[in-house]
Amino acid sequence: MGDFDEPFPGSWAVAAGRVSAWELRKDFERIHPDVYVRKGVQLDARGRAQAAGHWAKGEGILVDFSAAAMHGTRWLDDKPAEITLTNRARPPQGILAYRDTIRADQVCTVNGFRCTIPARTAFDLARRLEPKEAIEVLDALCNAAGLEPKEVEYVAELLPRARGRTNLRNVLPYVDGGAESIPETRTRLVLVQAGLPTPETQIRILDPHGLTAARLDMGWRRWRVAVEYDGAHHWTDRNQRSWDIDCAAALESLGWILIRVSATLLTNRPHIIIERVERALRSRNADL
Repeated sequence: MGDFDEPFPGSWAVAAGRVSAWELRKDFERIHPDVYVRKGVQLDARGRAQAAGHWAKGEGILVDFSAAAMHGTRWLDDKPAEITLTNRARPPQGILAYRDTIRADQVCTVNGFRCTIPARTAFDLARRLEPKEAIEVLDALCNAAGLEPKEVEYVAELLPRARGRTNLRNVLPYVDGGAESIPETRTRLVLVQAGLPTPETQIRILDPHGLTAARLDMGWRRWRVAVEYDGAHHWTDRNQRSWDIDCAAALESLGWILIRVSATLLTNRPHIIIERVERALRSRNADL
């Protein structure tokens, strides 16, 4: 619990002598009944999941976004706490509670909190979310947990009657844990859904001396065509910009074509991305 930057049960802290009842009222914020955090701390998705787990007092299993956050998934800061309850308790505001049956072999413990294993978490998210959002979240979950889509398919085989199970056919074929950001996922989907070959992600390129010349977001080794999403720091960070220039020169010397994607292109003119990539692939005799 450290310096109380994470949620904790107030009654436990007082009984253990960690804080006095007066200090609890003065220095800490009550999030849920008997769940507190130090004043000024802004909880992220993981913190909200922990708060929900403390509120349930062992009578719940963290699921969906909360389970994903516990497994290290990023970009979930605006997501609610979600839990499956084993009793009839009514959740306080800020916690979404479900009634669901979860197999014992699909439950694990992370830092003392019970939650669904990564594969079951991905299965539930894929069947409950719209495909686009599900793919983005599953990419991040797979990246964080080292999860493979085939593990999610195995869970689906064990739960043939689960509601929304058929949604997986619109999600799993597009999931790639190599994505290291949501814009990277969106860039890849623009290409794949346009009918272009599925790119490999996180490609490590070696120079003639066996040293790493670049690590590419995505591309096709066969045709030496690469696609890089450039976030804001690629333009505002001088060191990053210098590195990008050096990498581009190294790739060119090794015979690669590099297509750079900005947020403006991705959001407003995705057809330009498709045209540029298709042109590059055709120049390398790719069969499109």
